[in-house]
Amino acid sequence: MNQELVLKNIASENQTLLANPNEILHTAMEFQQLLMFYQSGIKQITTKFEIIEDEFESTHSRNPISTITSRMKDPMSIAEKLQRKGLRVTMDNMVSKLYDIAGIRVTCPFISDVYRVMQMLLQQDDIILVEMKDYIKHPKENGYRSLHVIVKVSVYFSDQKREIPVEIQIRTIAMDFWASLEHQLHYKKDFAVQQDIDEELKSIADVIATTDKRMQKLARNIPGFVDYCTDSPGDLVGPFFQ
Repeated sequence: MNQELVLKNIASENQTLLANPNEILHTAMEFQQLLMFYQSGIKQITTKFEIIEDEFESTHSRNPISTITSRMKDPMSIAEKLQRKGLRVTMDNMVSKLYDIAGIRVTCPFISDVYRVMQMLLQQDDIILVEMKDYIKHPKENGYRSLHVIVKVSVYFSDQKREIPVEIQIRTIAMDFWASLEHQLHYKKDFAVQQDIDEELKSIADVIATTDKRMQKLARNIPGFVDYCTDSPGDLVGPFFQ
């Protein structure tokens, strides 16, 4: 049903579609193919992270990645975001104005792993860095911490190559714990949030950040552990982060 509503929105922006059922069918097929492109981008990036896991297991006898999850923004969310931006709900705007239709979230044991894993991804020839926002080094006001990166990845199909944008969120297990519970507290519509909850959440986020730093120092005792961070989170030794 959500997809049908989006197609109606697209059709309403183009009166020729409303007058021609065949055009509506063509648009529906084009929309499905577009979503397939984004799903393929997710598969491509996910495979790259899995290979990074395998390499670390082989060379360092430890895994810098705890979990890899992905999601596709649902059709109604796509339409709503375009409308919030004041844009027409068209496939051209989906492709050119939105970069978070395909998303991947990676959690890592330690802060150092966050930056090292991202660096290893960005060093690959078929990855193009579009945007990076470091909310670990520069947390949001509410205490949220994570490394957000938008990349384009080359995906080869039978008759073409496409550069697919994928949004990647990468953070520690502790950061993910806080973000997941904060999301539930703020986005449950049937839950009355107390007025002072934001201050408490910020305080908890600061405690978790301190814990992450302490765990990072302890990790230096792990045989073969390489600390890619300085004492200041976010300062990775490497060309992408200096």
